[in-house]
Amino acid sequence: MRTELVSVPGLADRPNEDFASVGLPASGQGGSLVVLDGVTPPRGGTGCLHSVPWYTARLGGALTELAVSVPELPLAEALSRAVARTASAHAETCDLSHPRTPQATVVLARWTPAAVEYLVLSDSALLVEYADGTVDALLDDRLSLLPRTALASEALVDGTYRNQEGGFFTAAADPSVAARAVTGTLPRPDVRSLTALTDGATRWVERFTEGAWPDCLALVRKQGPQALVDRVRELELSDAANGRALLGRSKTHDDATVVYVEL
Repeated sequence: MRTELVSVPGLADRPNEDFASVGLPASGQGGSLVVLDGVTPPRGGTGCLHSVPWYTARLGGALTELAVSVPELPLAEALSRAVARTASAHAETCDLSHPRTPQATVVLARWTPAAVEYLVLSDSALLVEYADGTVDALLDDRLSLLPRTALASEALVDGTYRNQEGGFFTAAADPSVAARAVTGTLPRPDVRSLTALTDGATRWVERFTEGAWPDCLALVRKQGPQALVDRVRELELSDAANGRALLGRSKTHDDATVVYVEL
């Protein structure tokens, strides 16, 4: 098995709000990956005393533990329990009903000799490479389906569309959000590799159109996750140097995380 993990902050002077882990049980039977993209809040507060990195570390740690130590637990239930566990850690000190309470996108995958389970919530991505070489991008596309007027407005970040019907969903403080995730199970012999990416890395495909998802995976497999992030940074700097619009991006650079697992 080959595993590679890269997580690069968008700005050197700001903490990385992403979280990533690969869990390999002592039994040697299977494993799991967790990738979270913490949602950077706008100015104006979150109702919480804690930072986004605190939240993603708590949630990611709980998900890593549950996915590995309770292999019979469905991934949606693992997410529900992890959200509840994290919420209980600051419910007495923070307003968890605030629409900008710390939150994150989620990618989970777990594999055994028989099956590969997956869960995707919000706009991070999971690429599945099959044994025949084809590639499938497993996505929760609700955010991308919002009207352009919504994507360009403050309503996107102030909570109007977040965790609301007709909008999109992230893991925050409500365990029931786990039921909104895209989930499924694949036969393990059919899967060759898994690649999880936060949207700071998916810009290579979705914003800069350097290639399609199979091309993205080919780059990661051949040159490694760091090469993908490096290329995204080059493209971002080129845009800034040439005075081009940010193409709907809220930041010139975003935290970028890539986890590659070759089964």
